[in-house]
Amino acid sequence: MIEKKSRIFIAGHKGMVGSAIERLYKKEGFTQLILKDRKELDLSDTNAVKEFFLAEKPEYVILAAAKVGGIQANMNQPVEFLYENLLIQNNIIKEAYSNNVTKLVFLGSSCIYPRECPQPMKEEYLLTGKLEPTNEGYALAKIVGIKLLESYYKEYGFNSISLMPCNLYGTNDSFHPQHAHVLSSLVRKFTDAVDNGINEVEVWGNGSAMREFMHVDDVARAVLYLMQNYNNPDFINIGWGTDISIKELAELIAHKVGFKGNIKWDTSKPNGMPRKCMDVSKMRGLGFSPCITIEDGIQQTINEYRELKLKNTI
Repeated sequence: MIEKKSRIFIAGHKGMVGSAIERLYKKEGFTQLILKDRKELDLSDTNAVKEFFLAEKPEYVILAAAKVGGIQANMNQPVEFLYENLLIQNNIIKEAYSNNVTKLVFLGSSCIYPRECPQPMKEEYLLTGKLEPTNEGYALAKIVGIKLLESYYKEYGFNSISLMPCNLYGTNDSFHPQHAHVLSSLVRKFTDAVDNGINEVEVWGNGSAMREFMHVDDVARAVLYLMQNYNNPDFINIGWGTDISIKELAELIAHKVGFKGNIKWDTSKPNGMPRKCMDVSKMRGLGFSPCITIEDGIQQTINEYRELKLKNTI
């Protein structure tokens, strides 16, 4: 077990996933969390990261830092999503090994799988087909992270685990009109429509795409559990193992916010991967299961968005 006084660096603690991990670790009594925002430490700066590890000497590293966004952002900035994510993870992984970090946790994404991947997606399906073009840059970066850590283990015995969550949402998610993920984007659209008396909401695609969703608080629990109970370079899928169509998701959110108007599907826009449902038998076999249902998680996200609107912080 990891001692509560261990020095743990949470890279990306200001983001949705990182902040959830920080909240949980503090709640569980970990007293020496190392937290640096971008102004204090630019993770894409190789020299800055090297100096940080030499000065702070973390014993454990949770790599939750990444440049993230929805379909539109990934399509518009393929260079940034590939290059910046490679810089961040390569710098941290190299210095973690060089400074004798006891264990590193790398967080990736289900987008690492091929566009036409058999369902549910098993870990062994990685690199068996072409990636989804709309987020290829981000996916490639995460695949490189997995393979780099596998190589560090093979060549040097470096202890790390790689966790690949499904689509995430929840506390501290972005509601930005251009950069939000699908669930938070839909929460914003339908909530604003109700608040402003708008009777039609436009949604990208045709609604047929299937997605699996997991609340970030469940991801944080998975990180803590597997950090303590799993030691193997083979990556693990993290999720529910069940999915929902974007059409069903939109209708569920509309119902929960009280939207009674028309949903207009913009079929000129991409759907993304046809389906992304993960096989999580390996995760469950290790003794971990999520607990926040999609219905409860959506309601919580709606409540949090309304609170942000009241505070004028959107």
